[in-house]
Amino acid sequence: MKNTNFAPCVRLLLLAALVLLLTACDPREQATESLAEAADDSPLEHAAKHVDPKYVCPMHPQIVRDEPGSCPLCGMDLVAKVIDPDQGKHPEVRVDSAIAQSMGIRSTTVERGTLWKYIRTVGRVSYDETRLAHVHPRAAGWMEKLALRAEGDPVKRGQLLGEIYSPDVLAAQVDFLIALDQGSERRATRLENARNRLRLLGVPEVTISRIQQRGKTQNRIPMLAPSDGVVTQLGARDGMYVTPETEVFTLADLSRIWVLVDIFEHQIDWLSVGRPAEISVPAYPGRTWEGTVEYIYPELDVAARTLRVRLAFDNPEGLLKHNMFADAVIYGGPKRGIPVIPREALIETGERTSVVKMTGEGRFQPVDVVVGMRAGGRVEILSGLEPGDRVVTSGQFLIDSESSLQASFSRLGGE
Repeated sequence: MKNTNFAPCVRLLLLAALVLLLTACDPREQATESLAEAADDSPLEHAAKHVDPKYVCPMHPQIVRDEPGSCPLCGMDLVAKVIDPDQGKHPEVRVDSAIAQSMGIRSTTVERGTLWKYIRTVGRVSYDETRLAHVHPRAAGWMEKLALRAEGDPVKRGQLLGEIYSPDVLAAQVDFLIALDQGSERRATRLENARNRLRLLGVPEVTISRIQQRGKTQNRIPMLAPSDGVVTQLGARDGMYVTPETEVFTLADLSRIWVLVDIFEHQIDWLSVGRPAEISVPAYPGRTWEGTVEYIYPELDVAARTLRVRLAFDNPEGLLKHNMFADAVIYGGPKRGIPVIPREALIETGERTSVVKMTGEGRFQPVDVVVGMRAGGRVEILSGLEPGDRVVTSGQFLIDSESSLQASFSRLGGE
């Protein structure tokens, strides 16, 4: 009787315990809580919760155990190793002095210095378009005599280029001679009007004076060079009929030339009109010409993302020829008192830019930096370093690789 009454009680107790256990261990509630906690954690914090704890000696970091205990060397209690988010990203690396010497590690100090902004580019020599002269006849006629024979001939201001016969100019000469014979009352006004008409038709003052002195017309009217230069275009030949639309001669003054260069978009801030510039050409090794930035064009090339800039240079000897290629340097001025390091100290992976900083004797740590201007083998540091810090200039890639390996091991919980 006793055993019969006890069995149902046990079954009831077991059933009640099972219900309580199922209610307390609802997997949906546990999954929801776990997801919520994981969402609040950073990747490094989440990894730290799931790695096996490691215990190390504060005095002897090479002593690592999987459970608490004491150090076999000094007897101190082992402490749990904690992943430091900052150190986990770029852990510090210790290098023995002998190993550092064999690795050829060299370092330098971050200093304040001056960097000169300058742009190196290539350009093409071109005529100064403000010094081009286009010679047209003022009246239709025939080129009776051509004093020039080919393009490229040099000319001087006032030199005879050719002689033209024009019926309109001849008629204007007749009116001028008639005005000379007029009475004194109307002569002055009509004579001045006839003289101005000859001027407008392109008759030189010397020729007008000769006509007045001789008292007779001149069939051929000379065309004179308006400036010094070379003939870049010859649009007429002997006996050719020309009109005011005919460009008979084009003269280019080579005493001053342009050099057209292209610069990249990120260098625009360095430019301003009047900045000094310098060029050299392969035809004259070792020789340079000094000039200035004369004009900055208002739009960029869509495909190349470059900006056209015009440089101006004096060319008194005429050595710089049209369409020559030139190596150009544009000086943008100094940037003073900025933290600078040698360019070889940088580690650039495409995803980050960093340096290896010395944190103590035999201790090194990679540090991410933001760089600015680069010039003359030196780089401006905008953030990440301060003047007086020491950075590694040789062997830093090995140290950075070792730090990355340590970071990976720390995330996995291994040493």
